[in-house]
Amino acid sequence: MVTYGLLAIILLLSGLFPYHEALPNYPYSFPRDHFEHPDYRTEWWYYTGNLQDAQGRHYGFELVFFRQGARTATPTANQSAWRIDDLYLAHAAITKIDANQFHYAERLNRAGPGIAGASFAAKRIWNGNWQTQWTGDSQHLIALAEDFRLDLQLQPAKPFVIHGLNGVSQKAEGAGRASHYVSFPRLKVSGTLDSEAVHGEAWMDHEWFTEQLDKAQSGWDWFSAQFNDGTELMLFDLRRKDGKPDAYSAGTFIDRAGHPHHLSASDFLLRPTAYWKRYPIEWKIAIPSLKVNVVCKAALEKQELKTKAGATTYWEGAVTYSGTHQGRGYLEMTGYEKPISF
Repeated sequence: MVTYGLLAIILLLSGLFPYHEALPNYPYSFPRDHFEHPDYRTEWWYYTGNLQDAQGRHYGFELVFFRQGARTATPTANQSAWRIDDLYLAHAAITKIDANQFHYAERLNRAGPGIAGASFAAKRIWNGNWQTQWTGDSQHLIALAEDFRLDLQLQPAKPFVIHGLNGVSQKAEGAGRASHYVSFPRLKVSGTLDSEAVHGEAWMDHEWFTEQLDKAQSGWDWFSAQFNDGTELMLFDLRRKDGKPDAYSAGTFIDRAGHPHHLSASDFLLRPTAYWKRYPIEWKIAIPSLKVNVVCKAALEKQELKTKAGATTYWEGAVTYSGTHQGRGYLEMTGYEKPISF
């Protein structure tokens, strides 16, 4: 394990290594690009979804694997399995909607002798006893924590999509202030939660980058929606410290055939209408060109994660959509406690 004080030092030193930037016209290659990109400083694999058991009870779930580059520019002769080239963090959370309960857990590890990692050769991303094992585009998730046990099989119902324009999802002004961003927007789910059979749908995000936000930005609000009519929506609302709208907010609408349609900041309107503590947990969303006018509402108000690793606090939880389109999805809100820096 790495102590949390050492984590801060490592992340500071990692800025010395000349990592690649996320630039336009990236030559995507799949399935290779579903796995690790060690030449980029930051990477994550993000699973969120909504489940139901045989009794009709509803649940939300989150399982996230993070890789944070920790290499420095100074060559090392250290061949120990315990040397730190990358740090691996993971978050898992379960929302028991009908029981009004929210549980979460976290992991922080160096790779060590197989403790954590991401491997195209093994078709696997893992951290301790949490993992996703790929067979083709199907993905098997396992997370064993003190308060819950998750074992899910995910099968794509629609093809993956690449967000943004020209191969990058731009987040701020300047070359490299972007990510390479790929999603499976609709995954059919079956498996068990705490030994109870469950089924539902999930969304998977994979991003890799070296820099994203600039100093004027404090965080983001990210929405995923799986509508009952077979379409999907992803939006991210970048928040500026001065309170002004950020021009690099963007999104993607995915039609029934699975084709992505890029949305710029001028294409959609977001307005918070209710709060829990400092977090907007109800939003009005309008996309006039697509005749989308919906209300996004938290399935449970208290879905806040206060993590030890990196001392990050954020809200991430299951939501419902009503209005012109109905469905379920997830909402993530970062930077409300203190600005996010990537």
